[in-house]
Amino acid sequence: MKSYRKELWFEVPTRRAFVHITPEVEQCLDEAGISEGLVLVNAMHITASVFINDDEAGLHQDYEDWLEQLAPHEPVDHYRHNQNSMREDNGDAHLKRQIMGREVVVAVTGGRLDLGTWERIFYGEFDGRRRKRALVKIIGE
Repeated sequence: MKSYRKELWFEVPTRRAFVHITPEVEQCLDEAGISEGLVLVNAMHITASVFINDDEAGLHQDYEDWLEQLAPHEPVDHYRHNQNSMREDNGDAHLKRQIMGREVVVAVTGGRLDLGTWERIFYGEFDGRRRKRALVKIIGE
């Protein structure tokens, strides 16, 4: 069995964004040289997410609107996290990450990501404007 590890780094200039990372994960799979196995992609920050869904702008805006309704950024003093942490204003980002999830696992078949027709992998950022990373771990043969 082979194992591969790589960190993908992001510096999103806005507070929130969805970054399509399927091509980067496919590049990792090519580098790993694995034809059958599993790919794990996980956000390594507690205010970011990795998820699978459609790469469609309307859906991404729906996510943005829905997440903001569930956990609005303001008022920032609404969150105990912001009150207890010195100069923090990202209590909402922690909740958004919990909703969107930490990681995805994708099967590898015939050297390719075994995704559904419209499935794409995304890095979700909920407290951007600084450098963060996601881990790609691939195991298989």
